[in-house]
Amino acid sequence: MLLLGALTLACGRKAAPPKADSDLARLPQILAEVRLVAVGDIMMHGDVKKAASQSPDQQESGFPSLWADVLPILKDADIAFGNLETPVAPRSGRPGVPFQFNAPESLPQALRASGFTVLSTANNHAFDQGPAGVAETLDRLKDAGLLAVGSGETQAAAEQFKIIDIKGIKVVFLGFTDIFNIDLNRKATEPWVRALDLEPAKAAVKAARSKAEVVVVSLHWGNEYQHEPTPRQREIAKALVEAGADLILAAHPHVLQPIENLEAGGRKALVAFSLGNFIANQDRFYRADLFPVAGGDNRDSVALRVTLSKEKDLSGNVAIMLRKVSYEPLWTENNAREFRAGSNPRRELHILRVNAALAKARQDVDRLSALPAPGRQRAQVLEAQERFRTLLLRKRRIAGIVGPDVEAE
Repeated sequence: MLLLGALTLACGRKAAPPKADSDLARLPQILAEVRLVAVGDIMMHGDVKKAASQSPDQQESGFPSLWADVLPILKDADIAFGNLETPVAPRSGRPGVPFQFNAPESLPQALRASGFTVLSTANNHAFDQGPAGVAETLDRLKDAGLLAVGSGETQAAAEQFKIIDIKGIKVVFLGFTDIFNIDLNRKATEPWVRALDLEPAKAAVKAARSKAEVVVVSLHWGNEYQHEPTPRQREIAKALVEAGADLILAAHPHVLQPIENLEAGGRKALVAFSLGNFIANQDRFYRADLFPVAGGDNRDSVALRVTLSKEKDLSGNVAIMLRKVSYEPLWTENNAREFRAGSNPRRELHILRVNAALAKARQDVDRLSALPAPGRQRAQVLEAQERFRTLLLRKRRIAGIVGPDVEAE
């Protein structure tokens, strides 16, 4: 039986005093640990593709250059999850246009090389290139060694359990979308994207519960640009946790929503109502000194980290616990303003790990401010101060939205 215990936070607390040998003897024996990291929407706006194509020839070029700072997090995980908000159908589809996406054939291999292992393909853009685009996307993801959840070559394939057996822990993934831009589910024998109908979803989660030790559910739902989950989201989350879900990873609003511990039906689970945009071109002209802090919300996201721990107690009972739950704040740096003005000839988007970028920005401010007045460039000082202020505002904004149940690393 899976027991979801207290969610142990990674940091933000004082270290406990050393335990006596008698205390250590009573601690559960850890049999295995699986590290899971989850991020939000992988969007293929035109400028995202342009930035990837214009990346300098260096160790990480192309798409991985856009999230080079995050690569250590992704590659360190045993399971790395994201929401693929685009078809990858260059052969069967048309070039992407606003609100109808298509990604180049290089994207799947780039994602796999970056450390991604599981992608949700059940979202409102799944049919952007029609049923043939769904089929081609699945073929390309499979060829890259990526596991797709929520869509399939047929309805049965879309609804098939996707189980990862790693380090002796079986993790099952299910994917659903509550939203379609265009619903092209017609025949069960044709490409299919799994809709979020509550009763069938509950039945699927219950069935998955009997097949694996951890049940992860990917959901595409909610209202765009709203930070609070709707009553419908909360009702669905509660029902799925009661049915057997342990971890709900959700997307669609393009902004962050809370990450909460949820209890239902005597069970405990972790629900990320929206992980925000991992990579996108939204809010591209935001500047902290010109706009309210909310003007940059589309560029905030997090990397959610969870350790799945298989443990045995003194009685010999084996259970899976969610341990070391934390998040790392992320921010997309975007040079759209400079590119439009012609001061930078290359289109650049980069995902930053906020804490590391903030520490460097502080050092830059201190270094520039310490220069003798004749050699000090006022413009450079002001730019460094504004960068520091922007990152500090984003860190606080992210923490306020994610909420108190999970702490930042």
